[in-house]
Amino acid sequence: MADKNMNLAQFYAKFMEEVNLAADSQTIGWAKEDFFTAVALEYLADTGEIDDAIMCPYRDRGLQLNAYCVSDDYETVEIYVSIFSDLIDIQSVAKTEVDAALKRALSLFRKATNDLHTSFEKDTDTHGFSITLSKHKKDIKNLKVVALANGTVKPVPLKNIELDGTDVSFSIWDIDRIFRCVTSGKMRETVEVDFVEMFGRAVPCIENTNSETYSVYLAILDGAMLALLYETHGARLLERNVRSFLQVKGAVNKGIRDTLKDEPEMFLAYNNGISVTAENVEIIRDENGRPSIKQIRDMQIVNGGQTTASIYNAKRDKKLDVDLTRIFVQMKLSVIQSPEAMDDIVPRISAYANTQNKVQIADFSANDPFHRKMEELSRTIWAPAQSGLKPKNWFYERARGQYADHLSRETTTLRKKQFKEDHPCFTKADLAKYENTWDQLPYFVSEGAQKNFRKFTLRLQDRKNFLPDELYYKRLIAKAVLFRRTEKLVQEQNYGGYRANIVTYTIAFLSFKSAQRIDLEKIWKEQSLSESLEREIVKVSSIVHRLITNPPGGANIGEWCKKEKCWDTIRDYGFEISDSFENELISVTRPDYVLSANAQSRGITEVTVAEAELIEKVSEIPASVWFALSRWSKETGNFEGWQRSIVFSVGTLIGRGKKPSYKQAAQVWPVYSQAVKKGFSG
Repeated sequence: MADKNMNLAQFYAKFMEEVNLAADSQTIGWAKEDFFTAVALEYLADTGEIDDAIMCPYRDRGLQLNAYCVSDDYETVEIYVSIFSDLIDIQSVAKTEVDAALKRALSLFRKATNDLHTSFEKDTDTHGFSITLSKHKKDIKNLKVVALANGTVKPVPLKNIELDGTDVSFSIWDIDRIFRCVTSGKMRETVEVDFVEMFGRAVPCIENTNSETYSVYLAILDGAMLALLYETHGARLLERNVRSFLQVKGAVNKGIRDTLKDEPEMFLAYNNGISVTAENVEIIRDENGRPSIKQIRDMQIVNGGQTTASIYNAKRDKKLDVDLTRIFVQMKLSVIQSPEAMDDIVPRISAYANTQNKVQIADFSANDPFHRKMEELSRTIWAPAQSGLKPKNWFYERARGQYADHLSRETTTLRKKQFKEDHPCFTKADLAKYENTWDQLPYFVSEGAQKNFRKFTLRLQDRKNFLPDELYYKRLIAKAVLFRRTEKLVQEQNYGGYRANIVTYTIAFLSFKSAQRIDLEKIWKEQSLSESLEREIVKVSSIVHRLITNPPGGANIGEWCKKEKCWDTIRDYGFEISDSFENELISVTRPDYVLSANAQSRGITEVTVAEAELIEKVSEIPASVWFALSRWSKETGNFEGWQRSIVFSVGTLIGRGKKPSYKQAAQVWPVYSQAVKKGFSG
């Protein structure tokens, strides 16, 4: 997060430092403009303006594409084009430059929906983009063309147009707009709604202003108003956590759809409405003193996002033919008086509100205890020094801009270079990428940084109150070394496209085939990979490349990589790891316990048939396997200590010729099943 006291010039210098850092850390053949695009898109993701855009640099005569995003239903396409100047000071961008960039993007869209894909090899990113648009051109209803600029652009009136049945809108994110958004403290643009200006009337309400902390207003909106609000402001109207987990699709929720179609007059009775928070509200009163809401500043829907989006989609669905003015929705508006209280109160409102579609809230804050502890560990733990090299201290960037701040304190070019060598940087998104890849969830990683991070956060929540320790940190850095070296090895193979997908699937495959027995401690100590492991990575990456670029039925490669079926296909591919690699893996074998000749099975009473069957299944697995599983879990960092302890206890019982209780069997069977899924074979 940027310092609120920072001026535009200081922010620009910091922003460009991030661009330079990105360029220094990558070896993927991008131009400086592309690294600017990547950093700008990260900022837009932080603001909630976008979710996960796909980098896809392409420029030809009269055509330009830097990145894109296609909605799951193919109805909305976003094309990003960059206007970049690699100069120390902020430059003014002429209107002609903006017009030319937007025109190149439109030309690209036209060509992509026709025959652009014929110009590219099948396994390239540009082919994936253009073939998607060509196949689904009839589905595309909205095109959003976004110009990104690291200069300043004077306000330009941008008129929406229609292009062959597609509604086209334009927007510009210049460095000044990004700066204002970041330093607002919200990391998103404030949504201001003036009901009188927008609808010609204020909204009558009931008010309760007894609390010094907040005020509450109850009001009724009709469906047409709510649909227009969403159409105007889109996902920015939805509070970040709601938007993150809702993943609103184009389809109308079935229950809401049925009510809208069959019983519109009952919608208010059946639906729980929406919960809204705001920074400020303007109330006007009639001659009798009765209040109405004229204006809401920073309107955010924290619950009821599905209701809002479904009503909006119903408006667009001509088959429904619903008169939304007959639909009424309750709105509870909470105005938080203190900006400092927003971060504390809003998540609670979102979590506690009784909504029709309950939303599970995850804390994405950089102040989460897990991330604070990670930062603490990263500042104090140094990797062992290698022969002739200085030790490294990996820098965990808990909040955006921390690394650039530290780097700016180095006064010379040489000192900056040395700092970057001594302190490799990794972010929260990187951490999630390393962990989900190692845990064999490459289809999560393939969804993009934002979605993958959300899913990692949900997985983290399952380990209640988990905090990283020194061992966790060292293993994580080993995974970072593994991931980054794999990126370079894959890049050297010149596969053409889909590098990110190939990397995550390659590591996940090796994680599975080795049952996560790759020696992370050795990687941590040496800060490098063995020759044997590197050879294995190259071999596997070739297989992965071939498999993901030939999806069944000619499916879109990028979309195929996001599916668990893609992982199942790759995971089940017949491949034997080399002897040299096998010899480097951690050994988790343990001598069998000597069984007593007089050992007798313990009697089992008062259990159901299903419970007895589970006990038998667990008992049929040899004690040596349970001991190996206990050690494997410890060596690989899988499962909690109490789970490993129960696994060991069950092994001891079986080794003595006894059977576990149903409770013990019920606890160890899921552990065994998950371990097998990750490649454990005993």
